[in-house]
Amino acid sequence: MNTDKNIDFENIVGRNPVIEAIKSGKQLDTIYIDGNGGSLGLIRRLAKEKGIVVKDAQDKKLSQLAGGASHQGVVAVGACGEYVSVEDILAVSRNKGTNPFIIICDEIEDPHNLGAIIRTAETAGADGIIIPKRRSASLNATVAKTSAGAVSYVPVARVSNLASCIDMLKENGVWIYGTDASGSDYCKTDFTSSMALVIGSEGFGISRLIQKKCDFMVKLPMFGKINSLNASVAAGIFMYEVLRQRHS
Repeated sequence: MNTDKNIDFENIVGRNPVIEAIKSGKQLDTIYIDGNGGSLGLIRRLAKEKGIVVKDAQDKKLSQLAGGASHQGVVAVGACGEYVSVEDILAVSRNKGTNPFIIICDEIEDPHNLGAIIRTAETAGADGIIIPKRRSASLNATVAKTSAGAVSYVPVARVSNLASCIDMLKENGVWIYGTDASGSDYCKTDFTSSMALVIGSEGFGISRLIQKKCDFMVKLPMFGKINSLNASVAAGIFMYEVLRQRHS
């Protein structure tokens, strides 16, 4: 894990600078690009080889990221920390001699929510966070700031296929707890075994495929007229129930 709190978040602007950044092994989170030919095609190929996420973007988005500089059709955004493997996260509990306690974020696209979840996960003693490569916020400057530095201490794995990742966790004895209004009362659920808690997206909850992968579904009781909570708030309540049960 990168524990340097003075990480440089400056975006890399222009074709040659981005190419050199990829070749040098600089930790990049996402490359935003407009076009396919010539050196832009080369950037796409190099990014694919390095496993860096590439997103198509129009000139307005690129100009915003470039801060008015000439972007030449491409801007790379640096990561605020290094991603780890799921095996690394499983090793955390193994080294502590405790049951795994993992948070899975299913399409949490708001970086403020992801940062808040990481912050709470650190204080609640979770072993790590798993996010998908697509349709998810990532380790950018907003996440780092919202996490209040917790991103430097919580391992985050970024996976290509969340469903396959869950299968791997199950093979390692981890039970999967989804969060949904159709589930059982979270206060009546035992969270002391090896577990991963799935937090769904802000607008749509857990995707249907991931729901099918869950071993249990749990819910928070709702007594008001609003029938849902902000994703990071809900995640915090669940995480602290896990903490309460494991340390009571």
